[in-house]
Amino acid sequence: MSFAAIIVASGSSQRMGFDKLAAQWRGKTILWHSVHAFSSLEEISQVIVVTPPDRFAWLADLGPKLNRVNGGSERSDSVAAGLMALRNEISHVAIHDGARPLVSPESIRATFAAAEATKAASLARRVTETLKRATPEGITSESVSRDNLWVMETPQIFSRDLIHKAYQSVSSGDTQITDEVSALQLLNQGTTLVENPSPNPKITIKADLDALP
Repeated sequence: MSFAAIIVASGSSQRMGFDKLAAQWRGKTILWHSVHAFSSLEEISQVIVVTPPDRFAWLADLGPKLNRVNGGSERSDSVAAGLMALRNEISHVAIHDGARPLVSPESIRATFAAAEATKAASLARRVTETLKRATPEGITSESVSRDNLWVMETPQIFSRDLIHKAYQSVSSGDTQITDEVSALQLLNQGTTLVENPSPNPKITIKADLDALP
């Protein structure tokens, strides 16, 4: 088995009004922390960062495992570009949001182990909040059971053959996907969920950044 990671970091951060991946936390950029979580693991032999050259320059101290590729206009285009850059020997690949700097080594390893066993695994957390369905005007209409509902996180990890097949389905149709688990659903393929006991927020707005420990 040979493991790789694709870090998706080509977005424009328009919702924050500035480049969230460039934001400093504990003396390094958010992107640095997200990439370091994978590059620091001995079992991961290749880390592909899908990002512009100026962002990649922030990662110069993370060693020779890193490669850079340009992203596309959609997330799926960026992931596809990363998949094309995998070395021949890679058997499993993790796909991770560059804006999730808190992912732990234990969570990454647990998700890789599940993907080795089942070909597809994703870090996730159970829904614990009360859920309501509302009208377009924002008026509550009914309660929604949270039984068996999960919030998807990353990394999402797959056997190389399976994720390539899923992305062939994406590219051959008009379906827009928001994560790789959705790509596998086009093949009627389920994904094993690995419950994450640790915080793993995606930095989307400034309040998310301010809430980091």
